[in-house]
Amino acid sequence: MLDYTIIPAMIIKYVTPPCQCIDYYLTFISLFLVCLGCVVLQTENGILLPTLQSALPFLDLHGTPRLEFHQSVFDELCDKLMERVATIAEGKDEDRYGKLKELLEKSFPLVKMPSIQPVVMQVLKHLPKVPEKKLKLVMADKELYKVCAVEVKRQIWQENQALFGDEVSPLLKHYIVAKEAALFSSDLSILHNFFSPSPKARRQGEVVLKLTQMIGKNVKLYDMVLQFLRTLFLRTRNVHYCTLRAELLMSLHDLDISEICSVDSCHKFTWCLDACIREKFVDAKRARELQGFLDGVKKGQEEVLGNTLVLSTVRNLQELLSQDALPRDSPDLMLLLRMLSLGQGAWDMIDSQVFKEPRLELEVVTRFLPAMLSVLVDDYTFTVEQKLPSEEKTSLSYPTALPDNFNKYLQENRVACEMGLYYALHIAKQRNKNALQRLLPALVETYNDMASGDIFLHLLTAHLTLLSDEFGNEEFCSAVFDGFLLNSFSSKDNVHRHNLRLLLHLHQKVLPSCVETLVKTLEPSKQSSDQVKELYTKLTEKLEVQKKSPPQPDEAPSLDLHPVKVPERGGGREQQKKETN
Repeated sequence: MLDYTIIPAMIIKYVTPPCQCIDYYLTFISLFLVCLGCVVLQTENGILLPTLQSALPFLDLHGTPRLEFHQSVFDELCDKLMERVATIAEGKDEDRYGKLKELLEKSFPLVKMPSIQPVVMQVLKHLPKVPEKKLKLVMADKELYKVCAVEVKRQIWQENQALFGDEVSPLLKHYIVAKEAALFSSDLSILHNFFSPSPKARRQGEVVLKLTQMIGKNVKLYDMVLQFLRTLFLRTRNVHYCTLRAELLMSLHDLDISEICSVDSCHKFTWCLDACIREKFVDAKRARELQGFLDGVKKGQEEVLGNTLVLSTVRNLQELLSQDALPRDSPDLMLLLRMLSLGQGAWDMIDSQVFKEPRLELEVVTRFLPAMLSVLVDDYTFTVEQKLPSEEKTSLSYPTALPDNFNKYLQENRVACEMGLYYALHIAKQRNKNALQRLLPALVETYNDMASGDIFLHLLTAHLTLLSDEFGNEEFCSAVFDGFLLNSFSSKDNVHRHNLRLLLHLHQKVLPSCVETLVKTLEPSKQSSDQVKELYTKLTEKLEVQKKSPPQPDEAPSLDLHPVKVPERGGGREQQKKETN
């Protein structure tokens, strides 16, 4: 940058006006005054360091503009100032927030300047209580609201529930869409299904982390989020909102946010259940903790009972089978059934607004569970029979009928129905096709049509991939599709989608004649959803590609190599002698 002090000298040297022309003299005087003003402006507003003035000409020699130099100094000072603000806020000075408020009053009028704005936002961020007037100004200006820190937004949100709802609503929608997409994913696998991720891994999801950051340690904002979740859950009855509620609480638990965890009455209960899910089993210690929690609910605190989940009882029944014990004699099993009944009765409590733990029906314990044990005995007996040597085997065949009243309990009792559904998943995981063919027809009619639920069908289709080779058998294929899956697909869009998902994954294993029939049966109608039509189109395209591609050989062709006789070691010379003689 040109040094303004040399401009007058340049004017005197190069401008030689005629002495008769007064205009030249006036121009000269004007230029001189402008240059003098520039010199004064540069001196007054420059960096007033005596040692710096002698060094500035070196920047001119290197072609560095003074603007660039001053901008770099300004940026460095801004960074130092922001660090200083953070240091003051984190210090122990009793008047630290007073100093920050004083700095805010001086800097806030310049908040619209891009160069000063970061400093103002840093001061706002570190004030635990921003003056209400400043908060209103930030909230009213969309640009300022957008760039302010989440710590400032929390102070705005807690006084403006509608604005906070506008911020949270897209996150909740995104969470539900992601869960629905996972349930209807075309990638069927028992190892990578809806429940495969660990509880801690699920809490690392984008929505949970974002909500955790937005809430921070603010109990009021946490209560607002719970209110949003309750409202949406009551309106839609979508269980994913309950999952998000538990994941959010445990995410705050992971961060040790005691301000919130200590006031949430569901914290210890959710924490214990989270450990059970992580270990995939409810051991005796956890069972006692859960029992103590349920028994310790006092009158007036019953609302905490609305948060629970279904726990599988199959493993416990297997243990009873090995111990030759009755279900009613197992306190652990009774606790699991109690919790299962609690979860299934949650909606009744919500609808009636009577938050009291429902009583488990006695017939479930005295009649249904013994019947279920007899089914397990049939499975065990048949499995052992198949492992015996052929000479020791009997003519025992697998039973085709279920015990008396078994179907009735699946249709009339929700706890029994839930156990029946989980038993179907269990035997599918065990690759027990006989038991599956026996049970699936009984699931056509279930309590409240629970067998048509997305979560169950998602898990069932994933587990059926373990029996993919069995779909080449017409009897098994008919039992799965005709005997169960196709019974309600025409009236239920979600069942239609799960049928297509399974066929899309297994079409190469299913008998060609069955595939042709299923494709015709599952053809979408005009009323079918776009998702169904998209899946069906994908299926037909895959089948067309399969028809055009050459069939793959089942086994690699064997090479017809003639055996080469290798002489024994040490016998080569004797053989040569015989041939010579």
